[in-house]
Amino acid sequence: MNNSRRSFIKLSALGASGVALSSAAFSAIPIKDTINSGVAKIDPLPLKRTATYCEVCFWKCAAWAFSDEQGTIHKIIGNQNDPHCFGRLCPRGTGGVGMYSDKDRLKHPLIRTEINGKQEFKEASWEEALNLVASKMQTIKDQYGPESMALIKHGSPGSHLEHLFKAYGSDTIAEPAYAQCRGPRETGFGLTFGSWVGSPEPTDIRDTKCLVLIGSHLGENMHNSQVQEMSDAIDNGAKIITVDPRFSTVASKSQFWLPIKPSTDIALLLSWMHVLIYEDLYNKEYVEKYGHGFKALKKHVKPFSPEWAYGITAIKPDQIRKTARAMAAAAPSTIVHPGRHVTWYGDDSQRARAVAILNGLLGSWGNKGGFYFKEKIKIPKYPHPKYPHPKWGWKEIGEKFPFAEMGNTTEVIKASIASENQKYPIKGWFVAGTNLVASVPQKNIIEKAVESLEFIVVMDTMPMEITGYADVILPECTYLERYDGLRSSPNREPSVALRAPAVEPQYNTKPAWWMAKELGNRLGLADYFDFENIEEVLDWQLKQIGSSLKEMKKIGVKNFKRKSGPLYLEKGKPYEFPTQSGKIEFYSEELAGMGLDPMPVYTPHETPDSGFYRLNYGRSPMHTFSRTINNPNLSDLTDENTLWVNPKVARIENLKKGQEVWLENQDGIVSQFPIKVRVTERIRWDSVYMYHGFGHNNKKLSRAHGKGISDTDMITRIKVDPLMGGTGMRGNFVKIHAENPAKEVLI
Repeated sequence: MNNSRRSFIKLSALGASGVALSSAAFSAIPIKDTINSGVAKIDPLPLKRTATYCEVCFWKCAAWAFSDEQGTIHKIIGNQNDPHCFGRLCPRGTGGVGMYSDKDRLKHPLIRTEINGKQEFKEASWEEALNLVASKMQTIKDQYGPESMALIKHGSPGSHLEHLFKAYGSDTIAEPAYAQCRGPRETGFGLTFGSWVGSPEPTDIRDTKCLVLIGSHLGENMHNSQVQEMSDAIDNGAKIITVDPRFSTVASKSQFWLPIKPSTDIALLLSWMHVLIYEDLYNKEYVEKYGHGFKALKKHVKPFSPEWAYGITAIKPDQIRKTARAMAAAAPSTIVHPGRHVTWYGDDSQRARAVAILNGLLGSWGNKGGFYFKEKIKIPKYPHPKYPHPKWGWKEIGEKFPFAEMGNTTEVIKASIASENQKYPIKGWFVAGTNLVASVPQKNIIEKAVESLEFIVVMDTMPMEITGYADVILPECTYLERYDGLRSSPNREPSVALRAPAVEPQYNTKPAWWMAKELGNRLGLADYFDFENIEEVLDWQLKQIGSSLKEMKKIGVKNFKRKSGPLYLEKGKPYEFPTQSGKIEFYSEELAGMGLDPMPVYTPHETPDSGFYRLNYGRSPMHTFSRTINNPNLSDLTDENTLWVNPKVARIENLKKGQEVWLENQDGIVSQFPIKVRVTERIRWDSVYMYHGFGHNNKKLSRAHGKGISDTDMITRIKVDPLMGGTGMRGNFVKIHAENPAKEVLI
């Protein structure tokens, strides 16, 4: 493959696209009922019920898929015994059948080829496609070492490929969910409590008396059980405090909405600490028993009064005091939520530290209505030989970030750009389940890496933008058509959920486990895949934990009793936190020993120049990242994003509701498509806001192409977290154009 000639291909070999969902399948999704209650009613039809868990988002709610004898999936409903959903699915979950019925799906293996000087994809057999992938992986291994082949993954397919890569000899593995999403909170809470937050978050929302949300959009970001528990908490009289420059859905349910000036969150958090400590409102007994470094913290926050914070955050001193007192009055049944997507300004691990410290002062960690002690079932690994030890991998690539605990996607991409004296050269990518172009900013760096690489293989269900850069495309069947690994996630009580195929795979698509096994066989790694099919693996694993595949097919979810100890701290009994001191670290000796700030410090960030507005983005309740925008069920609910602008901005820029505009960022990057204006008081005047994941440029996505703007395209400036390498993306500013300022736009 001549790398200098690898261009983006818009999958012209895929054939006609854009067929409407059949009326039979669509009518089976009771949209109105789903939105109102989250529970779909089962029609009295002779339908087969199959256990599954949702792949539309990371919450992985257990469900039942109902199909007929002809192989049509009619509906998906929640499993009543699942602690992730309590029998209710969000609109995305019930609309997941649209992933199966989408006619734009990838249907056959595709191989990049050149015909008359033009690059195209040709349809290939699985034998041809897998032989080529295995051959290229073997060549890279022979010439550079297996470490030079990288896996960039997301979702359930990633675990099958991770096994393949470790058997192959590569630990060059990364996923955007870490450095582009939740990594900093794991670092911040880990340094404070010695524990990752994890997913689902161990927030005891059902019993909380005060819930504090800082840029966390519960109700739009549909974390199923959390949203349900928040609704119950509101009914039970819990106070909600929302800190957000946008009047979000949850802000409308809050007693306090603090429309903070963006990038000043640490100042507010430090000021809250000041009030709790100097008004003697903190949980003294808890702090004295479990805390380390409180005296240093008290001295540290003394200058950070509400009056000091007001000049930075634009939150009035009386509001800071009132909200701090509300938290203290409810403590320890108070949750300052750790958030999910927390890669904002580059000091995100320290902001997460501040959130964790605040929870520590309130006594929330380990107490009812705060954070419970989570537990999960450890699924035994199916027997296989010991993995070879790679010479280097994600740890070495990200070695300048001392607290990185997973592969950093951005660093893997940078290591893929050819240069002299490359220490850790990456020559090939295997991309699975993640549309890098929409999930990782700085598209120019991705394109430089693509140009340097010798081989790219992409596994996906849809023709996403990243597939256009592939040498080989492997079409994965949807989660409704396959077995996958067992879901075992931490919760109040451990549980295991099964995903089984409700129907046979459509077209010529295959599951990830099958592809991994076939590639393993071709790479001489058959001993690592010593099974005929995944059913054999699942049954063996389930029997080790006291169940079986036969049982799980009947019940879908199996709940187990806790074995690790009580759900909360026991009064009068000692508890050792898994930190260096064995206590909650208000002052971090570990950070201090490395010459880093042992306690969070507020540092001012850039603000927009005249005529520019900070670009804020978030999640649509109907969609997950960019992966569902083309879903026929979900696109009917929300088919494009809009640009939220304050009425003051609308007057200055002479904008009207529904007007199409283009955006240009601080580096002169112009949006590829226009976006419609939404004029609303629900956003601060210094910012604009849009839902993430829209603005697809692949015409084969018949419902998603050209709908709105891709926020990721506009993010060309990042701030890197020095502790774990997180990619801070909220330091980008845009100006608004009524006319397209680009001289030439390629669509």
